[in-house]
This record gives sequence, structure tokens and C-alpha cells, in this order.
Amino acid sequence: MTDAMTSFAALSQETRLKAFRLLVSHEPKGLPAGEIARQLSVPHNTMSTHLSVLARAGWVIPKRQSRQIIYRASLSHMQLVIEFLLQDCCSGHPELCAALVNNLNGCSTDSRGGINELDDVKNHPHC
Repeated sequence: MTDAMTSFAALSQETRLKAFRLLVSHEPKGLPAGEIARQLSVPHNTMSTHLSVLARAGWVIPKRQSRQIIYRASLSHMQLVIEFLLQDCCSGHPELCAALVNNLNGCSTDSRGGINELDDVKNHPHC
């Protein structure tokens, strides 16, 4: 990941984080900029600025459709950021991140990173 600081800074503002979360919930269709502004009760010009910051950081993908710009969450960018955090933070010690990785895969783990006894392993063949 080439510019982690820009990426994290873009989501560090409350309205931008809300906009990104809203767009994730509307995948894969996305939303027009005006609808994002309306749902978040933000003036259109302010929302436009926030969306530009998110687009420059890679979090959203704008696409013109007729007279509107439809914004979609960049799930591939989110994956890159998560992978960056796991690789950077675990730095050669995968056991530190085992519980987190299992949780991302839908597995329930105990404090040691193992599958929780209450969780049925048959329900999570990838664990």
C-alpha cells in the first residue's frame, strides 16, 4: 500500500467515514452524490468535497451516469488496507493476528486464537 497515511486520513473525518459506510451498504449499485448528501443531512457542496477526498484516497469510485455521478465503495481498496494492517502490524508473527483473521473469515476464536468450543467447526470449514 503506497500511501497509508492518506488513506487513513480520509476516513478519520466523521462525515467521510459515514459516507463510506453508507456506500458499502449500497454495494454493488452505489449511490448518487445528492442521495448520499441527503441521507447524511450534509449540504451538497460539502458532500462533494468529502467524496473527492475519499476518491483521491481510493475509498470510493465515481462513475458518471448521464447527469449524475454515482459513487461506489472500493471494496478492493478496503481489502488492501486490511491486508496492509495485518502484514504491517503482525510483521512476521502470524500468531498475533490469528484470532483477527479467523474472525474476518467468520470463525469464532478463543483468547489463544483457537476455534471456540461453542462454535461448530462444521459450520466453518475454512477455519
